[in-house]
Amino acid sequence: MIAKLTGILDRRDDGAVVIDVGGVGYLVFVSARTADRLGPVGGAVNLQIETHVREDHIHLFGFADQEEQACFRLLQTVQGVGAKAALSILSALSADSVLTAIAAQDKALLTRADGVGPKLAQRIVNELKDKTAALVMAEAARPNAADGGAAPVVVGEDGPIADAVSALVNLGYGRAEAFAAVGAAARAHDGGDLETLITAGLKELAS
Repeated sequence: MIAKLTGILDRRDDGAVVIDVGGVGYLVFVSARTADRLGPVGGAVNLQIETHVREDHIHLFGFADQEEQACFRLLQTVQGVGAKAALSILSALSADSVLTAIAAQDKALLTRADGVGPKLAQRIVNELKDKTAALVMAEAARPNAADGGAAPVVVGEDGPIADAVSALVNLGYGRAEAFAAVGAAARAHDGGDLETLITAGLKELAS
């Protein structure tokens, strides 16, 4: 199994690139974001590789970093999301934005990807929200290490953080951006009450 390729960018195709490694050209399918990060043809490149072996083909999927690769794997755990759909999502949104959108249950953001309609976006959110919400918000709300390494703020469906997100959404902000702003506010204030989170969240959105 191929896990990484280091070589020269030989050419770009639609949704794929060819990497020359010691005179052997490897066709690698990539997201638009990864393709943009590879630089000009002829330059040195380094890609993380996901190898898919099927009865009728072997496909290589490339990623500029491990975060995108992990998100690619996660998306494909959802019924109806194959490699093509996962790359389409990662072309429209960064890995961090995908995780935040899912955790914030912002299905509209996912539909920015080609081929992802409301029903599929809803299924992605439903099946992955529990896997991503705790991860995204616990990291966003984690106190600074300088504070003595206190335990992360516990985030659930209820509580001041969830209420603050809902308040910002009611003010007209998208769920994903409200989610990120409240998470940053929670981190800055080691949690904080509802009023503090809303006020600080609004400052984050205005900055």
